[in-house]
Amino acid sequence: MNKPQVALYDTTLRDGTQGTGIAFSVLDKIRVAEKLDAFGVHYIEGGWPGSNPKDVEFFAEARKRTWKNAKIAAFGSTRRANLKVEEDPQVRALLDAGTPVVTLVGKSWILHVREVLCVTPEENRAMIRDTVAYFKAAGREVCYDAEHFFDGYKDDPEYAVSTLLAAVEGGADLPVLCDTNGGTMPDEVERITRDVIARLGKPVGIHTHNDCGVAVANALAAVRAGAVQVQGTINGYGERVGNCNLTSLMPNLQIKLGIPVVPDLTRLRELSLFVDELANCQHDIRAPYIGATAFAHKGGIHVNAVQKLARSYEHIRPEEVGNAQNILVSELSGQSNILLKAESLGLKLEKGSPQVTEILQEIKRREALGYEFEAADGSLNLLIQKVLQHHQPLFELLEYHCTFRRSGTALPTCDTCEATVKLLINGERVYSVDEGDGPVNALDAALRKSLRPYYPQIDAIQLSDYKVRILDSKQGTAARTRVLIVSTDGKTDWGTVGVSGNVIEASWLALVDAIEFKLLSLQ
Repeated sequence: MNKPQVALYDTTLRDGTQGTGIAFSVLDKIRVAEKLDAFGVHYIEGGWPGSNPKDVEFFAEARKRTWKNAKIAAFGSTRRANLKVEEDPQVRALLDAGTPVVTLVGKSWILHVREVLCVTPEENRAMIRDTVAYFKAAGREVCYDAEHFFDGYKDDPEYAVSTLLAAVEGGADLPVLCDTNGGTMPDEVERITRDVIARLGKPVGIHTHNDCGVAVANALAAVRAGAVQVQGTINGYGERVGNCNLTSLMPNLQIKLGIPVVPDLTRLRELSLFVDELANCQHDIRAPYIGATAFAHKGGIHVNAVQKLARSYEHIRPEEVGNAQNILVSELSGQSNILLKAESLGLKLEKGSPQVTEILQEIKRREALGYEFEAADGSLNLLIQKVLQHHQPLFELLEYHCTFRRSGTALPTCDTCEATVKLLINGERVYSVDEGDGPVNALDAALRKSLRPYYPQIDAIQLSDYKVRILDSKQGTAARTRVLIVSTDGKTDWGTVGVSGNVIEASWLALVDAIEFKLLSLQ
Protein backbone atom coordinates (compact mmCIF):
# COMPACT_ATOMS: atom_id res chain seq x y z
CA MET A 1 0.00 0.00 0.00
CA ASN A 2 1.21 3.49 -0.82
CA LYS A 3 2.01 5.99 1.88
CA PRO A 4 -1.34 7.15 3.30
CA GLN A 5 -2.68 10.47 2.10
CA VAL A 6 -4.59 10.84 5.37
CA ALA A 7 -3.18 9.73 8.73
CA LEU A 8 -5.45 8.22 11.37
CA TYR A 9 -4.98 9.56 14.87
CA ASP A 10 -6.80 7.44 17.43
CA THR A 11 -7.70 9.03 20.75
CA THR A 12 -9.93 6.26 22.14
CA LEU A 13 -7.63 5.87 25.14
CA ARG A 14 -7.77 9.55 26.05
CA ASP A 15 -10.71 11.47 24.58
CA GLY A 16 -12.76 8.29 24.30
CA THR A 17 -12.46 7.58 28.03
CA GLN A 18 -14.09 10.95 28.74
CA GLY A 19 -17.34 9.39 27.54
CA THR A 20 -19.93 8.39 30.12
CA GLY A 21 -19.40 4.81 31.29
CA ILE A 22 -16.11 4.32 29.42
CA ALA A 23 -13.12 3.19 31.48
CA PHE A 24 -10.07 1.07 30.76
CA SER A 25 -7.52 -0.49 33.06
CA VAL A 26 -3.83 -0.11 32.18
CA LEU A 27 -3.85 -3.63 30.75
CA ASP A 28 -6.99 -2.81 28.74
CA LYS A 29 -5.29 0.26 27.31
CA ILE A 30 -2.23 -1.72 26.29
CA ARG A 31 -4.39 -4.37 24.62
CA VAL A 32 -6.40 -1.75 22.71
CA ALA A 33 -3.20 0.00 21.62
CA GLU A 34 -1.72 -3.28 20.40
CA LYS A 35 -4.90 -4.02 18.45
CA LEU A 36 -4.89 -0.55 16.87
CA ASP A 37 -1.22 -0.88 15.98
CA ALA A 38 -1.79 -4.25 14.30
CA PHE A 39 -4.75 -2.77 12.42
CA GLY A 40 -2.53 -0.08 10.92
CA VAL A 41 -3.54 3.10 12.78
CA HIS A 42 -0.81 5.73 12.43
CA TYR A 43 -1.04 7.54 15.80
CA ILE A 44 -2.33 6.26 19.16
CA GLU A 45 -2.91 8.83 21.85
CA GLY A 46 -2.46 6.99 25.13
CA GLY A 47 -3.65 9.56 27.64
CA TRP A 48 -2.69 12.67 29.62
CA PRO A 49 0.30 11.81 31.86
CA GLY A 50 -0.11 14.97 33.88
CA SER A 51 -3.66 14.12 34.92
CA ASN A 52 -3.57 10.69 36.59
CA PRO A 53 -1.20 7.87 37.66
CA LYS A 54 -2.87 5.30 35.38
CA ASP A 55 -1.79 7.18 32.26
CA VAL A 56 1.74 7.50 33.62
CA GLU A 57 1.79 3.72 34.07
CA PHE A 58 0.46 3.19 30.55
CA PHE A 59 3.28 5.21 29.00
CA ALA A 60 5.83 3.33 31.09
CA GLU A 61 4.44 0.05 29.72
CA ALA A 62 4.24 1.44 26.19
CA ARG A 63 7.97 2.29 26.25
CA LYS A 64 8.75 -1.41 26.79
CA ARG A 65 7.05 -2.42 23.56
CA THR A 66 7.94 -2.19 19.90
CA TRP A 67 5.18 -0.66 17.81
CA LYS A 68 4.99 -1.82 14.21
CA ASN A 69 2.78 0.80 12.60
CA ALA A 70 1.74 3.41 15.14
CA LYS A 71 3.47 6.25 16.92
CA ILE A 72 2.43 6.64 20.55
CA ALA A 73 1.35 10.16 21.49
CA ALA A 74 0.99 11.77 24.90
CA PHE A 75 -1.52 14.57 25.38
CA GLY A 76 -1.16 17.71 27.47
CA SER A 77 -1.74 21.43 27.54
CA THR A 78 0.41 24.44 26.91
CA ARG A 79 2.35 25.92 29.81
CA ARG A 80 0.53 27.83 32.50
CA ALA A 81 0.22 31.56 32.21
CA ASN A 82 3.14 33.63 33.45
CA LEU A 83 5.27 30.54 34.13
CA LYS A 84 8.41 29.42 32.36
CA VAL A 85 7.73 26.32 30.32
CA GLU A 86 10.55 24.32 31.90
CA GLU A 87 9.10 25.07 35.38
CA ASP A 88 5.60 23.76 34.60
CA PRO A 89 5.09 20.34 36.30
CA GLN A 90 2.45 19.31 33.76
CA VAL A 91 4.91 19.96 30.92
CA ARG A 92 7.58 17.96 32.77
CA ALA A 93 5.20 14.99 33.18
CA LEU A 94 4.44 15.17 29.47
CA LEU A 95 8.14 15.12 28.63
CA ASP A 96 8.79 12.24 31.05
CA ALA A 97 6.19 10.11 29.25
CA GLY A 98 8.93 9.57 26.66
CA THR A 99 6.63 9.34 23.65
CA PRO A 100 7.85 10.18 20.13
CA VAL A 101 4.77 12.38 19.63
CA VAL A 102 3.37 15.06 21.90
CA THR A 103 -0.04 16.60 21.29
CA LEU A 104 -0.59 19.97 22.91
CA VAL A 105 -3.95 21.63 23.39
CA GLY A 106 -4.29 25.40 23.51
CA LYS A 107 -6.90 28.12 23.25
CA SER A 108 -7.88 29.60 19.90
CA TRP A 109 -11.17 31.27 20.87
CA ILE A 110 -10.73 34.79 22.22
CA LEU A 111 -13.71 34.17 24.52
CA HIS A 112 -11.79 31.40 26.30
CA VAL A 113 -8.58 33.40 26.38
CA ARG A 114 -10.21 36.31 28.19
CA GLU A 115 -12.96 34.60 30.20
CA VAL A 116 -11.53 31.15 31.01
CA LEU A 117 -7.74 31.49 30.99
CA CYS A 118 -8.00 35.13 32.04
CA VAL A 119 -4.82 36.11 30.17
CA THR A 120 -4.04 38.60 27.45
CA PRO A 121 -4.26 37.50 23.82
CA GLU A 122 -0.48 38.01 23.56
CA GLU A 123 0.26 35.81 26.58
CA ASN A 124 -1.92 33.01 25.19
CA ARG A 125 0.03 33.06 21.92
CA ALA A 126 3.28 33.02 23.87
CA MET A 127 2.09 30.02 25.90
CA ILE A 128 1.44 28.15 22.64
CA ARG A 129 4.69 29.15 20.95
CA ASP A 130 6.92 28.48 23.99
CA THR A 131 5.49 25.04 24.73
CA VAL A 132 5.67 23.84 21.14
CA ALA A 133 9.26 25.07 20.85
CA TYR A 134 10.20 23.33 24.11
CA PHE A 135 9.07 19.93 22.86
CA LYS A 136 10.57 20.45 19.42
CA ALA A 137 13.89 21.21 21.09
CA ALA A 138 13.49 17.92 22.97
CA GLY A 139 13.19 16.08 19.65
CA ARG A 140 9.46 15.39 19.74
CA GLU A 141 6.99 15.42 16.87
CA VAL A 142 4.37 17.97 17.92
CA CYS A 143 0.69 18.14 17.00
CA TYR A 144 -1.05 21.29 18.15
CA ASP A 145 -4.77 20.87 18.92
CA ALA A 146 -6.45 24.24 18.52
CA GLU A 147 -9.34 23.86 20.95
CA HIS A 148 -12.69 25.41 19.94
CA PHE A 149 -11.07 26.53 16.70
CA PHE A 150 -14.22 26.77 14.58
CA ASP A 151 -16.14 28.74 17.23
CA GLY A 152 -13.09 30.95 17.65
CA TYR A 153 -12.76 31.47 13.91
CA LYS A 154 -16.41 32.48 13.55
CA ASP A 155 -16.01 34.91 16.46
CA ASP A 156 -12.63 36.42 15.51
CA PRO A 157 -10.95 34.75 12.51
CA GLU A 158 -7.78 36.85 12.70
CA TYR A 159 -7.05 35.92 16.29
CA ALA A 160 -7.96 32.26 15.80
CA VAL A 161 -5.53 31.97 12.90
CA SER A 162 -2.88 33.88 14.86
CA THR A 163 -2.88 31.13 17.51
CA LEU A 164 -2.13 28.58 14.78
CA LEU A 165 0.66 30.80 13.50
CA ALA A 166 2.10 30.89 17.03
CA ALA A 167 2.23 27.08 17.01
CA VAL A 168 3.84 27.09 13.57
CA GLU A 169 6.40 29.67 14.73
CA GLY A 170 7.23 27.30 17.62
CA GLY A 171 7.85 24.52 15.09
CA ALA A 172 4.59 22.52 15.30
CA ASP A 173 4.55 19.66 12.81
CA LEU A 174 0.78 19.78 12.39
CA PRO A 175 -1.85 22.26 13.59
CA VAL A 176 -5.16 20.47 14.23
CA LEU A 177 -8.49 22.28 13.96
CA CYS A 178 -10.86 21.18 16.72
CA ASP A 179 -14.65 21.46 16.70
CA THR A 180 -14.69 20.98 20.45
CA ASN A 181 -18.34 21.88 21.00
CA GLY A 182 -19.44 19.78 18.01
CA GLY A 183 -21.72 22.53 16.72
CA THR A 184 -20.21 23.30 13.32
CA MET A 185 -21.84 22.18 10.06
CA PRO A 186 -19.94 20.37 7.25
CA ASP A 187 -20.09 23.27 4.79
CA GLU A 188 -18.59 25.57 7.43
CA VAL A 189 -15.85 23.06 8.27
CA GLU A 190 -14.86 22.70 4.62
CA ARG A 191 -14.85 26.44 3.95
CA ILE A 192 -12.91 27.35 7.10
CA THR A 193 -10.41 24.51 6.72
CA ARG A 194 -9.71 25.52 3.14
CA ASP A 195 -9.19 29.14 4.18
CA VAL A 196 -6.87 28.20 7.06
CA ILE A 197 -4.68 25.98 4.88
CA ALA A 198 -4.34 28.83 2.37
CA ARG A 199 -3.38 31.31 5.10
CA LEU A 200 -0.93 29.00 6.88
CA GLY A 201 0.64 27.65 3.71
CA LYS A 202 0.73 24.18 5.28
CA PRO A 203 -1.72 21.30 5.90
CA VAL A 204 -3.77 20.76 9.03
CA GLY A 205 -5.50 17.98 10.93
CA ILE A 206 -9.14 17.77 12.02
CA HIS A 207 -10.72 16.81 15.36
CA THR A 208 -14.54 16.71 15.48
CA HIS A 209 -17.23 15.95 18.06
CA ASN A 210 -20.65 14.51 17.29
CA ASP A 211 -23.03 16.83 19.14
CA CYS A 212 -24.96 17.54 15.94
CA GLY A 213 -24.58 14.02 14.57
CA VAL A 214 -22.17 15.15 11.84
CA ALA A 215 -18.71 14.41 13.28
CA VAL A 216 -17.82 11.95 10.51
CA ALA A 217 -19.30 14.25 7.84
CA ASN A 218 -17.27 17.15 9.26
CA ALA A 219 -14.07 15.09 9.17
CA LEU A 220 -14.73 14.13 5.54
CA ALA A 221 -15.43 17.78 4.70
CA ALA A 222 -12.08 18.75 6.21
CA VAL A 223 -10.32 16.05 4.19
CA ARG A 224 -11.92 17.39 1.02
CA ALA A 225 -10.51 20.78 1.96
CA GLY A 226 -7.01 19.35 2.41
CA ALA A 227 -6.74 18.00 5.98
CA VAL A 228 -4.07 15.29 6.19
CA GLN A 229 -4.84 13.86 9.62
CA VAL A 230 -8.17 12.85 11.20
CA GLN A 231 -8.53 12.39 14.93
CA GLY A 232 -11.28 10.15 16.27
CA THR A 233 -12.19 7.17 18.40
CA ILE A 234 -13.23 3.57 17.83
CA ASN A 235 -17.03 3.28 18.01
CA GLY A 236 -17.29 7.04 18.45
CA TYR A 237 -16.60 7.05 22.19
CA GLY A 238 -16.12 10.47 23.72
CA GLU A 239 -17.41 13.24 25.93
CA ARG A 240 -21.12 14.08 25.73
CA VAL A 241 -22.37 12.26 22.60
CA GLY A 242 -18.92 11.28 21.38
CA ASN A 243 -16.18 11.93 18.83
CA CYS A 244 -15.72 11.23 15.14
CA ASN A 245 -16.30 7.48 14.79
CA LEU A 246 -13.28 5.91 13.11
CA THR A 247 -15.18 2.72 12.31
CA SER A 248 -17.36 4.80 9.97
CA LEU A 249 -14.64 7.18 8.85
CA MET A 250 -12.13 4.56 7.71
CA PRO A 251 -14.37 2.77 5.19
CA ASN A 252 -15.74 6.12 4.01
CA LEU A 253 -12.22 7.29 3.24
CA GLN A 254 -10.89 4.04 1.84
CA ILE A 255 -13.89 2.58 0.02
CA LYS A 256 -15.94 5.64 -0.89
CA LEU A 257 -13.25 8.27 -1.48
CA GLY A 258 -10.44 5.97 -2.59
CA ILE A 259 -8.04 7.31 0.04
CA PRO A 260 -6.02 4.38 1.46
CA VAL A 261 -5.64 4.53 5.24
CA VAL A 262 -5.21 0.95 6.55
CA PRO A 263 -3.95 -2.28 4.97
CA ASP A 264 -7.00 -4.45 5.65
CA LEU A 265 -10.54 -3.28 6.40
CA THR A 266 -11.85 -6.84 6.64
CA ARG A 267 -10.89 -6.82 10.35
CA LEU A 268 -12.87 -3.64 11.08
CA ARG A 269 -15.88 -5.28 12.71
CA GLU A 270 -13.57 -7.47 14.78
CA LEU A 271 -11.73 -4.34 16.00
CA SER A 272 -14.98 -2.62 16.90
CA LEU A 273 -16.28 -5.61 18.86
CA PHE A 274 -12.94 -6.03 20.64
CA VAL A 275 -12.94 -2.45 21.93
CA ASP A 276 -16.60 -2.64 22.95
CA GLU A 277 -15.89 -5.84 24.86
CA LEU A 278 -13.00 -4.31 26.83
CA ALA A 279 -15.05 -1.17 27.52
CA ASN A 280 -17.95 -3.39 28.65
CA CYS A 281 -20.26 -1.61 26.21
CA GLN A 282 -23.22 -3.05 24.34
CA HIS A 283 -22.37 -3.10 20.65
CA ASP A 284 -24.41 -0.72 18.50
CA ILE A 285 -26.25 -3.10 16.17
CA ARG A 286 -27.15 -0.20 13.86
CA ALA A 287 -23.62 1.14 13.49
CA PRO A 288 -22.79 1.89 9.83
CA TYR A 289 -20.66 -0.75 8.13
CA ILE A 290 -19.95 -2.91 11.19
CA GLY A 291 -23.26 -3.17 13.06
CA ALA A 292 -25.12 -6.48 13.19
CA THR A 293 -27.97 -4.98 11.15
CA ALA A 294 -25.84 -2.98 8.71
CA PHE A 295 -26.53 -5.55 5.99
CA ALA A 296 -29.77 -7.02 7.36
CA HIS A 297 -32.77 -7.49 5.07
CA LYS A 298 -36.28 -8.10 6.31
CA GLY A 299 -38.87 -7.11 3.71
CA GLY A 300 -39.67 -9.84 1.20
CA ILE A 301 -39.10 -7.61 -1.85
CA HIS A 302 -35.67 -6.60 -0.59
CA VAL A 303 -34.68 -10.18 0.16
CA ASN A 304 -35.83 -11.37 -3.24
CA ALA A 305 -33.69 -8.67 -4.84
CA VAL A 306 -30.49 -9.35 -2.86
CA GLN A 307 -30.90 -13.05 -3.58
CA LYS A 308 -30.55 -12.19 -7.27
CA LEU A 309 -28.11 -9.30 -6.96
CA ALA A 310 -26.69 -8.32 -3.57
CA ARG A 311 -25.65 -4.81 -4.59
CA SER A 312 -29.25 -3.97 -5.44
CA TYR A 313 -29.74 -3.25 -1.72
CA GLU A 314 -26.16 -3.22 -0.36
CA HIS A 315 -23.85 -0.28 -0.99
CA ILE A 316 -20.71 -2.40 -0.48
CA ARG A 317 -19.93 -6.08 -0.03
CA PRO A 318 -20.27 -6.79 3.72
CA GLU A 319 -17.08 -8.85 3.63
CA GLU A 320 -15.05 -5.73 2.84
CA VAL A 321 -15.44 -4.61 6.45
CA GLY A 322 -15.63 -8.03 8.08
CA ASN A 323 -19.42 -8.10 8.25
CA ALA A 324 -21.99 -10.45 6.69
CA GLN A 325 -25.36 -10.31 5.02
CA ASN A 326 -28.15 -11.10 7.45
CA ILE A 327 -31.56 -12.27 6.25
CA LEU A 328 -34.19 -11.60 8.89
CA VAL A 329 -37.30 -13.70 9.20
CA SER A 330 -40.54 -12.11 10.42
CA GLU A 331 -44.17 -11.56 9.55
CA LEU A 332 -42.91 -9.42 6.66
CA SER A 333 -40.99 -12.34 5.17
CA GLY A 334 -41.53 -13.94 1.82
CA GLN A 335 -40.25 -17.25 0.49
CA SER A 336 -36.89 -15.71 -0.38
CA ASN A 337 -36.27 -14.93 3.30
CA ILE A 338 -36.98 -18.53 4.27
CA LEU A 339 -34.83 -19.99 1.49
CA LEU A 340 -31.82 -17.80 2.27
CA LYS A 341 -32.15 -18.21 6.02
CA ALA A 342 -32.49 -21.97 5.69
CA GLU A 343 -29.43 -22.06 3.44
CA SER A 344 -27.41 -20.07 6.00
CA LEU A 345 -28.47 -22.68 8.58
CA GLY A 346 -27.29 -25.52 6.36
CA LEU A 347 -30.76 -26.54 5.17
CA LYS A 348 -31.63 -26.87 1.48
CA LEU A 349 -35.21 -26.02 0.46
CA GLU A 350 -36.88 -25.63 -2.91
CA LYS A 351 -38.72 -22.42 -3.79
CA GLY A 352 -42.46 -22.97 -4.04
CA SER A 353 -42.33 -26.21 -2.08
CA PRO A 354 -45.09 -26.98 0.47
CA GLN A 355 -42.44 -27.06 3.21
CA VAL A 356 -41.46 -23.45 2.57
CA THR A 357 -45.10 -22.37 2.69
CA GLU A 358 -45.65 -24.32 5.90
CA ILE A 359 -42.55 -22.81 7.54
CA LEU A 360 -43.63 -19.31 6.56
CA GLN A 361 -47.14 -19.84 7.90
CA GLU A 362 -45.81 -21.23 11.19
CA ILE A 363 -43.43 -18.27 11.60
CA LYS A 364 -46.25 -15.80 10.99
CA ARG A 365 -48.53 -17.69 13.38
CA ARG A 366 -45.93 -17.56 16.13
CA GLU A 367 -45.11 -13.92 15.52
CA ALA A 368 -48.80 -13.13 15.95
CA LEU A 369 -48.40 -14.63 19.42
CA GLY A 370 -45.41 -12.39 20.17
CA TYR A 371 -42.42 -14.37 18.92
CA GLU A 372 -39.59 -12.64 17.07
CA PHE A 373 -36.93 -14.62 15.28
CA GLU A 374 -34.67 -11.82 14.03
CA ALA A 375 -32.24 -12.32 16.92
CA ALA A 376 -33.18 -15.94 17.62
CA ASP A 377 -31.50 -18.07 14.97
CA GLY A 378 -31.37 -21.02 17.35
CA SER A 379 -35.14 -21.11 17.82
CA LEU A 380 -35.70 -20.50 14.11
CA ASN A 381 -33.44 -23.41 13.20
CA LEU A 382 -35.36 -25.73 15.53
CA LEU A 383 -38.69 -24.48 14.19
CA ILE A 384 -37.65 -25.27 10.61
CA GLN A 385 -36.37 -28.68 11.67
CA LYS A 386 -39.67 -29.44 13.40
CA VAL A 387 -41.77 -28.41 10.38
CA LEU A 388 -39.56 -30.58 8.16
CA GLN A 389 -39.94 -33.39 10.73
CA HIS A 390 -36.16 -33.61 11.06
CA HIS A 391 -36.15 -32.71 14.74
CA GLN A 392 -35.11 -35.41 17.19
CA PRO A 393 -35.67 -34.03 20.72
CA LEU A 394 -32.99 -34.73 23.28
CA PHE A 395 -35.54 -35.34 26.01
CA GLU A 396 -39.21 -35.27 26.85
CA LEU A 397 -40.35 -32.94 29.60
CA LEU A 398 -42.48 -34.66 32.19
CA GLU A 399 -42.66 -31.84 34.72
CA TYR A 400 -40.81 -28.89 36.18
CA HIS A 401 -41.52 -26.96 39.34
CA CYS A 402 -40.08 -23.76 40.89
CA THR A 403 -40.34 -22.45 44.42
CA PHE A 404 -39.22 -19.23 46.07
CA ARG A 405 -38.98 -18.95 49.84
CA ARG A 406 -38.18 -15.92 51.93
CA SER A 407 -38.45 -15.40 55.64
CA GLY A 408 -39.99 -12.10 56.64
CA THR A 409 -37.16 -11.55 59.10
CA ALA A 410 -34.30 -12.93 57.02
CA LEU A 411 -31.79 -10.93 55.07
CA PRO A 412 -32.28 -10.83 51.27
CA THR A 413 -29.16 -13.00 50.94
CA CYS A 414 -31.10 -15.80 52.66
CA ASP A 415 -33.68 -16.02 49.84
CA THR A 416 -33.92 -19.48 48.29
CA CYS A 417 -35.02 -20.44 44.76
CA GLU A 418 -35.33 -24.14 44.06
CA ALA A 419 -36.30 -25.99 40.89
CA THR A 420 -37.16 -29.62 40.22
CA VAL A 421 -37.07 -31.06 36.70
CA LYS A 422 -38.44 -34.44 35.60
CA LEU A 423 -37.37 -35.62 32.15
CA LEU A 424 -37.51 -38.71 30.00
CA ILE A 425 -34.06 -39.25 28.42
CA ASN A 426 -33.38 -42.27 26.23
CA GLY A 427 -36.31 -44.04 27.87
CA GLU A 428 -35.09 -43.31 31.41
CA ARG A 429 -36.91 -41.11 33.91
CA VAL A 430 -34.50 -38.52 35.30
CA TYR A 431 -35.30 -36.34 38.31
CA SER A 432 -33.07 -33.45 39.42
CA VAL A 433 -33.26 -30.70 42.01
CA ASP A 434 -31.05 -27.63 42.22
CA GLU A 435 -30.98 -24.09 43.57
CA GLY A 436 -30.17 -20.76 41.94
CA ASP A 437 -30.15 -17.00 42.31
CA GLY A 438 -33.64 -16.88 40.83
CA PRO A 439 -36.22 -19.26 39.34
CA VAL A 440 -34.67 -19.20 35.86
CA ASN A 441 -31.16 -19.79 37.21
CA ALA A 442 -32.49 -22.64 39.36
CA LEU A 443 -34.27 -24.21 36.36
CA ASP A 444 -31.12 -23.89 34.28
CA ALA A 445 -29.07 -25.61 36.98
CA ALA A 446 -31.56 -28.46 37.43
CA LEU A 447 -31.90 -29.00 33.67
CA ARG A 448 -28.14 -29.12 33.24
CA LYS A 449 -27.80 -31.58 36.14
CA SER A 450 -30.28 -33.91 34.41
CA LEU A 451 -28.64 -33.68 30.99
CA ARG A 452 -24.95 -33.70 31.99
CA PRO A 453 -24.53 -37.52 32.33
CA TYR A 454 -25.91 -37.96 28.82
CA TYR A 455 -24.50 -34.83 27.16
CA PRO A 456 -21.30 -33.69 28.93
CA GLN A 457 -20.78 -31.05 26.20
CA ILE A 458 -23.45 -29.00 27.99
CA ASP A 459 -20.77 -27.49 30.23
CA ALA A 460 -19.43 -25.53 27.25
CA ILE A 461 -22.76 -23.69 26.88
CA GLN A 462 -22.98 -20.44 28.82
CA LEU A 463 -25.83 -17.94 28.99
CA SER A 464 -24.42 -14.52 28.05
CA ASP A 465 -27.56 -12.34 27.91
CA TYR A 466 -31.16 -12.52 29.11
CA LYS A 467 -33.83 -10.03 28.07
CA VAL A 468 -37.49 -9.82 29.06
CA ARG A 469 -40.06 -7.82 27.09
CA ILE A 470 -43.67 -7.21 28.11
CA LEU A 471 -45.77 -7.51 24.93
CA ASP A 472 -49.20 -6.16 25.95
CA SER A 473 -48.63 -3.90 28.92
CA LYS A 474 -52.31 -2.93 29.11
CA GLN A 475 -52.94 -6.40 30.56
CA GLY A 476 -50.80 -5.53 33.58
CA THR A 477 -49.46 -8.55 35.42
CA ALA A 478 -51.42 -10.81 33.03
CA ALA A 479 -49.44 -9.54 30.04
CA ARG A 480 -47.68 -11.91 27.68
CA THR A 481 -43.91 -11.93 28.01
CA ARG A 482 -41.18 -12.54 25.47
CA VAL A 483 -37.81 -13.79 26.70
CA LEU A 484 -34.71 -13.63 24.50
CA ILE A 485 -31.65 -15.58 25.60
CA VAL A 486 -28.23 -15.24 24.01
CA SER A 487 -25.86 -18.16 24.61
CA THR A 488 -22.23 -18.79 23.75
CA ASP A 489 -19.69 -21.58 23.65
CA GLY A 490 -16.81 -19.10 23.64
CA LYS A 491 -16.55 -19.20 19.85
CA THR A 492 -20.06 -18.59 18.52
CA ASP A 493 -23.21 -16.95 19.85
CA TRP A 494 -26.82 -17.90 19.20
CA GLY A 495 -30.18 -16.52 20.25
CA THR A 496 -33.35 -18.30 21.31
CA VAL A 497 -36.81 -17.02 22.18
CA GLY A 498 -39.82 -18.05 24.25
CA VAL A 499 -43.24 -16.42 24.68
CA SER A 500 -45.87 -17.06 27.35
CA GLY A 501 -48.19 -15.35 29.78
CA ASN A 502 -45.85 -16.74 32.44
CA VAL A 503 -42.33 -15.32 32.48
CA ILE A 504 -40.91 -18.58 33.90
CA GLU A 505 -42.50 -20.63 31.10
CA ALA A 506 -41.22 -18.15 28.48
CA SER A 507 -37.76 -18.44 30.02
CA TRP A 508 -37.96 -22.25 30.04
CA LEU A 509 -38.89 -22.36 26.33
CA ALA A 510 -35.96 -20.10 25.39
CA LEU A 511 -33.62 -22.01 27.69
CA VAL A 512 -34.51 -25.42 26.27
CA ASP A 513 -34.09 -24.14 22.70
CA ALA A 514 -30.66 -22.71 23.59
CA ILE A 515 -29.40 -26.04 24.89
CA GLU A 516 -31.08 -28.22 22.26
CA PHE A 517 -29.86 -26.09 19.37
CA LYS A 518 -26.23 -26.41 20.39
CA LEU A 519 -26.23 -30.04 21.50
CA LEU A 520 -28.04 -31.18 18.35
CA SER A 521 -25.51 -29.33 16.19
CA LEU A 522 -22.73 -31.36 17.84
CA GLN A 523 -24.31 -34.71 17.02
